[in-house]
Amino acid sequence: MSSELRYTANTQLEHLHARYTGTGHADLSKYDWVTHQHRDTLASIVGHPTLTSFLAIADGESKGRIKFEMTEQKMLQPCGPPPRKDED
Repeated sequence: MSSELRYTANTQLEHLHARYTGTGHADLSKYDWVTHQHRDTLASIVGHPTLTSFLAIADGESKGRIKFEMTEQKMLQPCGPPPRKDED
C-alpha cells in the first residue's frame, strides 16, 4: 500500500478541523458557525493596522480603544448569548 493511500478523506478532514477550528463540522450549529465567522473577522481587523486605523477614524476613537473593544469585549459573545438548548 502506498503512502498516498494511507491518508483517506476522513483523516485529512479531521486534520483540517484540528488545525483550523473555525472550519466547522457536521454537528456545528448555525450559531457556532456565525460566531466563528465574527471572531475571525474581528481578529483580522485587529491584525491589520490599516483596517484598525480606518475604523478608528470612522468611529472617532483611538486605535487602542478599537483594539480593546474588539479583543476584550466583542470576542466574548460576538453574536449575543447562545440560544437555549432544547432538552428532549
